Amino acid sequence: MRWLILSITILWMQPALSQGIFSDQWSQICTLGTRAEAGCDAIRAREILAADQPPWRAIGRVNFASRDQKSHCTGVLVSDNLVLTAAHCLYNTPRQRWIPPSSIRFAAGYQRGEAAVISGVKAYRVHPEQGVEGRFDDRSNLDWAVLELSAPIGRQVGYLPLGDDSATSTFVAGYPGIRPHVLSKTKTCQPRHHSSGVLLATCPVMMGDSGAPLLVEMDTGLQVVGILSRVAATPKGITALFLPVDLFDLGP
Repeated sequence: MRWLILSITILWMQPALSQGIFSDQWSQICTLGTRAEAGCDAIRAREILAADQPPWRAIGRVNFASRDQKSHCTGVLVSDNLVLTAAHCLYNTPRQRWIPPSSIRFAAGYQRGEAAVISGVKAYRVHPEQGVEGRFDDRSNLDWAVLELSAPIGRQVGYLPLGDDSATSTFVAGYPGIRPHVLSKTKTCQPRHHSSGVLLATCPVMMGDSGAPLLVEMDTGLQVVGILSRVAATPKGITALFLPVDLFDLGP
């Protein structure tokens, strides 16, 4: 196993990615093509979920805090103590350093200031080619991370199994920047495969949703198909890039 434990401060998100923008620019990312604010409206229209109830409480906020800054991404429990999220959430671009595990908390089932349970992070794993010489590599298929929690909270709140990326009726559940204190889900976002091995879909997501699970509802319940990496505003809507779960190294 390759666990990355490096000492640094905190960051919102990777600015080189289209989600890495400050709050006064959120409307730019929300925009659907030339229709200003249409994308933000679509994000605000997402269905609010009962985050403290199963199966939704397996999803939570990946929170970072330092003396100067607080920020978040989204993550999902896939075992008793493992959370999937996006690697760029863990990198401090201005300082060119990785966020230490000790500065990260996972708040499962977070809703309006309260969480079903909170755990610290012992370590996290990234792609073997990620983090070389302390740098972030923005190649799309490397933007994944697996957090090892300090406590096996999945035994308490549950976790979601991994699914097949051939699923079509998928949707996203996360904590977008314009509604960061409620878990909300999109309508169906039809994924399509890209030659690079990632999944693309037109989906109303934005900063804060990074690391959010792409989900499919099966007869046995929800399954995680992929994780949100980045977004771009296009004339057809917000194009989202997801990493299929088979790219993640969950260890033995």
